[in-house]
Amino acid sequence: MATKLERLKNNLVAALGGRADIREALGELTLTVGAADYLGVAKTLRDAPELKFEELVDLCGVDYAHFGDGKWNGRRFAVALHLLSISHNWRVRLRLFATDDAFPVVESVTEIWPSANWYEREAFDLFGIVFPGHADLRRILTDYGFVGHPFRKDFPLAGHVEMRYDPEQKRVVYQPVTIEPREVTPRIIREETYGEPGPRN
Repeated sequence: MATKLERLKNNLVAALGGRADIREALGELTLTVGAADYLGVAKTLRDAPELKFEELVDLCGVDYAHFGDGKWNGRRFAVALHLLSISHNWRVRLRLFATDDAFPVVESVTEIWPSANWYEREAFDLFGIVFPGHADLRRILTDYGFVGHPFRKDFPLAGHVEMRYDPEQKRVVYQPVTIEPREVTPRIIREETYGEPGPRN
């Protein structure tokens, strides 16, 4: 008798044909699709009775720069969707690589799973992935004047600009980062008599 994961894999192969590369690792299935098949596969995953992935649990951006200690030679940016079938009680991961590393673009799935709304905004804000078809694609976690995308692997640890309240101007101002890079090495300072009972008054 086939296991639950084997039944899911068989259902995916039957429903998607050759539109997705299906890999199994650590008891989970990951489907990798091309840009041309992304929305069609997403609709099939949601609507096919033998799959019924009604719920998008998470959507996140991924930056593969320096992945595998620099051995990665594929596309840099990807979007990973984690889907749940409430009807069948199974999960799957759907992954798509953006075709342009300099300007990553992935179609929005908000028409398929409305819960993708804020997740796509987060991936746009933190990774710079653009989602055509999203009704309100704007930053969600960083400030409106923020420069860059802080989850990219090449983003500097201290950022590009900093903001502070200027008491003379009585407003928040932006300026270039003034933080000097330094190595912080924790020190443990302990007295010789640490932990021993001290004199009582």
